[in-house]
Formats: sequence, C-alpha cells, structure tokens
Amino acid sequence: MDEAQFHQWKTLLEHRTGMALAPERKSFLETNIGIRMREIGCGSFQAYYEKIVAGPEAVVEWSTLVDRLTVQETSFFRHPGSFALVEDYLGQFAAERGTGATLNAWSVGCSTGEEAYSLAMLISERFRAHGKALFYGITGTDISLPTLAKARRGLFPRRRVEQIDPALRERYFKDADTHTMQVADGLRERVCFAHLNVLNLDQAPMDDMDLIFCQNMLIYFRRWRKRQIVNRLAERLAPGGILILGPGEVTDWQHPDLERIHFADTLAFRRCR
Repeated sequence: MDEAQFHQWKTLLEHRTGMALAPERKSFLETNIGIRMREIGCGSFQAYYEKIVAGPEAVVEWSTLVDRLTVQETSFFRHPGSFALVEDYLGQFAAERGTGATLNAWSVGCSTGEEAYSLAMLISERFRAHGKALFYGITGTDISLPTLAKARRGLFPRRRVEQIDPALRERYFKDADTHTMQVADGLRERVCFAHLNVLNLDQAPMDDMDLIFCQNMLIYFRRWRKRQIVNRLAERLAPGGILILGPGEVTDWQHPDLERIHFADTLAFRRCR
C-alpha cells in the first residue's frame, strides 16, 4: 500500500466511521485489509477499494471490513474507577426513587458486550441489595454487525469469565461447554443490542438516559469530532443522569447543562438541568 492508497483508505474510513488513522497506523490498516483481500481472493488494494465503494456486494463487504478495523479489546469491569462511580450513583438512584422506578443505561461502542453485561451485573446486584422493586434496561450499541451478533449470544471464553468475582460468576453465568460460559437468561433479558454509527447519534432512539457509558472509543476520533459526539450524548441524558467517559479521552470540554463529577480516576459529568 503506497502513500496515495493509504490516504484514500483512511479518508474513506474517517468519512464513514469518524475513525481517524494516524500515519503510524498504516501497517495496521494494510495488514487487516490484506488479510481480508486474501480471504476473498482480491489481488490489489485498488481493486478491493472499488469493491468496497461501488461493487455489487459493497454493503456486506464493508460491514465485514469495519468489524476488522474497529473492534477493540475489551473485558468485564474494565476500568474499575468508572464502575466504582456507577456503584456510587446506583446507591443514590435507589435511595431517591420510589418502588417501580426504572433506570435506563446505554453502553456506547459496546463491542462484544462485556461492558453492557458488566453494567447489568452491577445494577442487578445494587438494586437487589437495596430491597426496593426497581427495574432497569441496558442498550448496547456498536457499528459492527458481527460484533453485535456475538454480544447478543452472550457466549464468552471461560478464561475471560473466570476473571469476574466468583459470586457474580456463579449468579450470572452458566456453563455452555468445556471452554465457554454463557450469560444467564435473566441478565440477558435486561440487555439489548442495536446497530449504531456514532456519526448518526442524532438518529438514535435513546433519550432520557440515566446512565451513558462511553469508554475506549473516543481516542480514535479527531478533537472536533469527539466534542460533537459528547455534545450529542449529553443531550440524551435525563436530568440527574450521568455520562462516564474514558479518563483523558476528552480534554477541556464543557456543556452548559452538565457539571463535572469529581471522583477518583474517572471522567464523568452529571446533567443538572
């Protein structure tokens, strides 16, 4: 892949996903596109580009490629500080709301679902401990269709699940086979997954969210795009709702309706009006 081709590909990727590739990630792009080209027997980067842009199977092929280029490594309860803040917020929510109240949460850029299921486990535990009949629902969104299919199945390698606290593992997972465990049906029923490109947040049906969790995604966007995304997420919060971002992913950002939450090792905001 020469420099002109790299520019062509990274421009397409940014235009369609918002993801900006730095020059040092050329090898990442070249390797992943090259693997896909070999799989389908395509002989050149230019020929594959034309197939992606205007070929008869362009939509399907683009979906496959996007999965290779945008799926990031994830894990259960990644970044403990952020989940500690969620736990603190849940205590306040349960104390302030009456029986029958519902908490709505959104995992943005949910990948294969570990983040969404982690939130579900934490919410379930805290609501159960509080003793009130409180309800919740979680929506996980991502641009990758194959990734979302994996998230919906709720099947995970045993080695990943074994990193979870044993009490949670016992309550919320069941054996699928020797090497795989599945999220228990009761928890899976609380989580739904939907396809969404963050460039189209204005079209997202989510609104009045009590909790929006968006981590390890914004680092791949340009500064102006990050601000555009978090502004739109802020608009989807209910009064009193919180937005949790990855520490360091957005700097010097403010919103007139949000106030910063000062909590150790986190970047979070509360909608105050």
